[in-house]
Amino acid sequence: MPNQHHVTDPDLSTVWLRVFLEVARHGSFTVAARTLGWTQSAVSRQISSLEGALGGAPLFDRLPRGVRLTEAGRILAPYAESVTEALHGAGRELAALREAAGGRLRFGAFATADAALVPQALAAFRARHPRVRVSREEGLTPVLLDRLTAGHLDLAVVSTTGGAPLEPYELHHLLDESLYVAVPADHPLAAQGPVRLARLADADWISGSPRPEGTLLDAALRQDFRPRVAHVVGEWTAKQGYVAAGLGVTLVPALAAASVRPDIALLPVLDEGAPARAVYAATARGRSLTPAGEAFLATLREAAGQLRGA
Repeated sequence: MPNQHHVTDPDLSTVWLRVFLEVARHGSFTVAARTLGWTQSAVSRQISSLEGALGGAPLFDRLPRGVRLTEAGRILAPYAESVTEALHGAGRELAALREAAGGRLRFGAFATADAALVPQALAAFRARHPRVRVSREEGLTPVLLDRLTAGHLDLAVVSTTGGAPLEPYELHHLLDESLYVAVPADHPLAAQGPVRLARLADADWISGSPRPEGTLLDAALRQDFRPRVAHVVGEWTAKQGYVAAGLGVTLVPALAAASVRPDIALLPVLDEGAPARAVYAATARGRSLTPAGEAFLATLREAAGQLRGA
């Protein structure tokens, strides 16, 4: 009488199961042996070992030409498929882990995301995946999206400023940014706390564009006044210099707020409308993100959560 524990809780070799599935698939020991690169006798031995481990019942009926599954074989087949597929899945995930550990990451980000969000995420990513080759680009959101579409980037950190169409992309929300208005440290409003932009309707404004549309100054248009752009200055450090010199005021997104110089003051902007802008990690729709890209996206989300908490 067979050992009942041995039958109901068998100790099986995955090689036996692989051979069993090959024979079942081809209906032939000979063809299965050819597919595996084994001898037919070796295949027969593996099947005999599997049958013995399962209590001795035959898994195949021997026919004049080939073999077919017995009732026991038909019962075993889906379980053998499940086991081998699970092992393949483990192999794929482990291969993905190796690729993330030693693959390539190509990403881009808009300038103020590079002030805090991106370096914080990148530092965590490099600590976890030191062997990944990283290349980074900086640019405006429309340019980054074009690079993403062309396949030159795996991922782009973008914002809703400028109104670039985001619908064609897979968007992973990172955070919503509030705004500050930067004024000289001795400005009359500097000590008054949060302000509505309408309080600065008569001010000279410093902006990266001569027109407010499609810039952070859309927030002023939402408050029903059109700001007077007195100086067009694109670079953030230079904007701070103009503000400190008393040449005007400018808007500062939250991501850049920690890097202001000491001779200017930041006033939170009261805006009852939608958040000033949303920040996303964008990927190409329909294109699988690489394991390294998935890992970097995870660190971006972590960094964004820490910034929101702060």
